[in-house]
Amino acid sequence: MNKTEEMYTALGIAPEVLSYGEKILEGLKERFEKIDERAEYNQLKVIRAMQECRVSAECFQTSSGYGYNDLGRDTLEKVYARTFQAEAGLVRPQITCGTHALAVTLFGNLRPGDELLSISGKPYDTLEEVIGIRPSMGSLAEYGVTYAQADLKEDGSFDFEAIRRLLRPETKMVEIQRSKGYQTRPTLSVDQIEEAISFVKSIRPDVICMVDNCYGEFVEDREPSEAGADLMVGSLIKNPGGGLAPCGGYIVGKEEYVEQAARRLTCPGLGKEVGASLGVMQSFYQGFFLAPVVTAAALKSAIFAANLYGSLGFSVVPGPKEERHDIIQAVTFGVPEGVIAFCKGIQAAAPVDSYVTPEPWAMPGYDSDVIMAAGAFVQGSSIELSADGPIKPPYAVYFQGGLTWPHGKFGILMSLQKLYEAGTIHFPSDQIQESV
Repeated sequence: MNKTEEMYTALGIAPEVLSYGEKILEGLKERFEKIDERAEYNQLKVIRAMQECRVSAECFQTSSGYGYNDLGRDTLEKVYARTFQAEAGLVRPQITCGTHALAVTLFGNLRPGDELLSISGKPYDTLEEVIGIRPSMGSLAEYGVTYAQADLKEDGSFDFEAIRRLLRPETKMVEIQRSKGYQTRPTLSVDQIEEAISFVKSIRPDVICMVDNCYGEFVEDREPSEAGADLMVGSLIKNPGGGLAPCGGYIVGKEEYVEQAARRLTCPGLGKEVGASLGVMQSFYQGFFLAPVVTAAALKSAIFAANLYGSLGFSVVPGPKEERHDIIQAVTFGVPEGVIAFCKGIQAAAPVDSYVTPEPWAMPGYDSDVIMAAGAFVQGSSIELSADGPIKPPYAVYFQGGLTWPHGKFGILMSLQKLYEAGTIHFPSDQIQESV
């Protein structure tokens, strides 16, 4: 037993769990090399944008009060826009989360009598109250904005005939959610999103196409904003924050639409001109700089989980060999005990709050109890190693993140350990013998 194996044992990983994991990893080396190649390209893309926008040490200075003439804030927004090939950007600590970034975008660009059309099926749970699908105080529905929905086909592709039928004169914005949310559908690729946007624009070129890009940044070598999206929205405590951003969200796209969102975030007449940076600029810049390689680590962790749990007979989305378009890995257990045990393993592998036992609870914005495991440096950060899921059928857990590949590997092994201890899983004896 070498020193690394001894350390895994000391951390509570049984030899048979480690052995099975190592066997799975043997077949992933070539795939991991391709991930590193893409991370290298995306890293260079970020560096080029930073150089072209003349990022300087002065950009890391803080501002307070109104935040007028904040060089760091304004330059960072140019860096985001340049990296994602958009006209303008809005990158602010005042955006509290991805749902807030989406809400700001929707309220900024929709007016009473307009209709929002989702063409990727039901949006993420927390957006339901923003739209008014579930009645909520202050929703778009209360302001007279209607909603329509085109579900994806069974294979996860866009239903173009349904989209054509639902594009009505009052349709002002089309929303596409790239990632799966709490569903077991495939994540949408940039190529698929580009095809859908082209289709919408061929019928209604005036319709605003917005993409919820949460969990998708730097997974591919281009983003939806490079594929025709008018607006692209995300959270800084996911991929683009690189694990260093302590809060915040971003909106990039056409200047007119970004400015509309800015005037919703602040107020008419002020827009992007105000909003103090409050000492977070260095973290925002450095996190964005690290984001491509941090995302690569999260991708390796997700692929490892897919192959490991898929080999044990569990339903996994994406499948073990499928192309990746976000960092989320869904594993369906069919029983709540499996979801809970998995999350306990992820929590036990954390550098922060590893001694805490996660329990399902009635979390605001959701229609069922939700369990979340996230022993993170930034509270709720899902680019850090984390897992969560609603306690309702089909009892699937959604795993994401991992600032480093070694931590992602350890977290997945610990999740397996907890399931092994509970008697939920059994290893094929021939594979364990081969790998010992």
